[in-house]
Amino acid sequence: MSLVAIVGRPNVGKSTLFNRLVGMRQAIVDETAGVTRDRHYGRCEWCGNEFSVVDTGGYTSDSEDIFEDEIRKQVLLAIEESDLVLFMVEALTGITDYDQEIADILRRSGKKVILAVNKVDTGDKMYDVYQFYSLGFDNLFSISSATGGGTGDLLDEIVRNLPKEGENGPAEFPELPRITIVGKPNVGKSSMTNALLGAERNIVTPMAGTTRDSIETHFNKFGYDFMLVDTAGMRKKSKVHEDLEFYSVMRAIRAVEHSDVCVLMVDAQSGIESQDMNIFNLIQKNKKGCVVVVNKWDTVIKDSNTMRDYIEAIKSRLQPFNDVPIVFTSVIKKQRIMDVLEAAMQVYNNYSQKIGTSVLNDAMLPEIENWPPPAWKGKYIKIKYCTQLPTRSPSFAFFCNLPQYVKEPYKRFLENKIREHFEFTGCPIQIFLRQK
Repeated sequence: MSLVAIVGRPNVGKSTLFNRLVGMRQAIVDETAGVTRDRHYGRCEWCGNEFSVVDTGGYTSDSEDIFEDEIRKQVLLAIEESDLVLFMVEALTGITDYDQEIADILRRSGKKVILAVNKVDTGDKMYDVYQFYSLGFDNLFSISSATGGGTGDLLDEIVRNLPKEGENGPAEFPELPRITIVGKPNVGKSSMTNALLGAERNIVTPMAGTTRDSIETHFNKFGYDFMLVDTAGMRKKSKVHEDLEFYSVMRAIRAVEHSDVCVLMVDAQSGIESQDMNIFNLIQKNKKGCVVVVNKWDTVIKDSNTMRDYIEAIKSRLQPFNDVPIVFTSVIKKQRIMDVLEAAMQVYNNYSQKIGTSVLNDAMLPEIENWPPPAWKGKYIKIKYCTQLPTRSPSFAFFCNLPQYVKEPYKRFLENKIREHFEFTGCPIQIFLRQK
């Protein structure tokens, strides 16, 4: 599928246009310059034609921004891999040095370029548009990404200039597993993403809060095929003061809600803290598969029992749902990176498995007969039958004569017996009692 890259200097409205093209508020938009840092992908459909769109950070040079070099590298990568470049400038400020610098890069790249002059909200601002012909591009369009003015003509021109591939290919990836990397700020989520992909996909700095959006990437290597999602670090509510960070955390929570398996990254030196538990409870509440990854393991002083003690400490914190794979890694030293991948895919296979009703009953009814539910006020409870429900996460219904008298400890017993007979490591299980 063809790829269109949106490039330009900071704060010309690239993310606003990106959100309009993909039809959802996918990229964070704020009046602050430099909000977008990583490349951000989406899909646009116009008059029956589909293409991918990539939003990039604002291109700068010689600024005081700590992320300047990394953002520039991301912009150049986006230009290199695109089929067409949408170069955005702003009518009010006119042509700046950054605009001239980007225009030089685009002319040398040999890519097809469409120049979009943004923030032309009223007719009198049209007179500010013609100066941009001096940048040397023929295809010039005046638009307002905030109101949508002029975007129809712009999209017509984009579709006309995209490479023709005969029939359109498949419109979307098939239903791929979604694996989301979550955790506190600065535990190595973006470094893990880059290590798995084998490329500098996301910006990494020692500064906490570098990643702001939830960045999706299609992973198709080593026989695995899934969507990998890197998220912003989640801090306690009381410590979030900026609007940007609030939006970033909300985007990360939404990424968890739409995932199948969450990789919870923990700092080895600090261990599982209260905020890690909050994130784990969020994963559990949304009934998602979970893998705990202890990163920066190379910084811990070890003896013969360090790892065993660490696993026991983590599992005691995670109770009662502590049947979770725990992987110890060092992303910087590339230690046990593939173990994370294997554990996540194994949890996904557990998460999506469906057990036949006869197989389930053959395993569970003898266990129930050996250890029936305790009687309640002289009334005996008889469970006759069980089945797996057609839900996304593993859920089981047990049919009995008096479901209201089955208490939580016995539900926990049923869950543990299911885990003994079937492989559900890393997956929360729901137990429902139904009237026979």
